[in-house]
Amino acid sequence: MEAMIERYAGLDVHQETVVACVLFGPLDKKPNTSIETFSTTTTGLLALSDWLATLGAVMNQFFSIMSKIP
Repeated sequence: MEAMIERYAGLDVHQETVVACVLFGPLDKKPNTSIETFSTTTTGLLALSDWLATLGAVMNQFFSIMSKIP
């Protein structure tokens, strides 16, 4: 299968945690993988947002949800 995206993030959302996995790297090589677990508190979700941003895996839907938190 041909790789088409250099960065991709997947989220596994649970009641108390969110497990995030980011695959990234050049399209012609095996991707690097980074997996982290965050709490579903506001602090944890903001940490998830920062972590995704540092890896360049910005998720528009995630940020639109985060912007609605008071």
